[in-house]
Amino acid sequence: QVQLVESGGGLVQPGSSLRLSCAASERTFRAYAMGWFRQAPGQEREYVGAIDKSGGSTQYVDSVKGRFTISRDNAKNTVYLQMNSLKPEETAVYYCAASFVVSGEAYNYRYWGQGTQVTVSS
Repeated sequence: QVQLVESGGGLVQPGSSLRLSCAASERTFRAYAMGWFRQAPGQEREYVGAIDKSGGSTQYVDSVKGRFTISRDNAKNTVYLQMNSLKPEETAVYYCAASFVVSGEAYNYRYWGQGTQVTVSS
C-alpha cells in the first residue's frame, strides 16, 4: 500500500505561486502514475493533471495549461505541483493520488493523500 502526504498549501494572493509536494512512504512509488485533483467548496472534484511513472509525460486540464507544472523525483519518492498565476477560483483542497495508469478519472486512482488547502484571496 502506498501512503501519500501532501504539503505546501496555504493562503496566497491572486497572481502568486505555490509549490505543493506529495511524499510517498514506500519505494513502490516509482511504479505508479501520479495525479493531482482539487475540490473547491460546493464543487465536484476536478482533475488537474497527471504524470507518468518515469516523469517523461504529463497531462493537464485545459484551465491550468501553461501555469501549472507537475514533476516528480523518483529518487525522493515525491511528486510536485508547481502552481503559478493562481486565481481565486482555484481555491480548493488539493489531493495527490497514485494510479497504475495515467488517467483523468478519479476511480482509476488506487491511493490518495489527505489533501492540502490552497486559498487564493486578497
